Amino acid sequence: MLWIVLFAVLLAGVVAVNVNVLRLNIELDRVGRERAELKADIAGLRSELSSTSATARIERVAEKELGLVQADPDATVYLRLER
Repeated sequence: MLWIVLFAVLLAGVVAVNVNVLRLNIELDRVGRERAELKADIAGLRSELSSTSATARIERVAEKELGLVQADPDATVYLRLER
């Protein structure tokens, strides 16, 4: 009779361990998906920052160091050169 109780307790322990492992796997999967989404967001933000900062930096250098200014679109004239 004692061995039946011992076997039941052991079986309940195995079931409890399996339930906890399943919970941890579900949590690990959720965290993995969240991590992948965050990495994609970071890559997009880095790309946006890179393109934005490059343009701003070029305009700043052109204006401050070279004395250039943006051309007025209404005052721009195009000449057609013939060969």
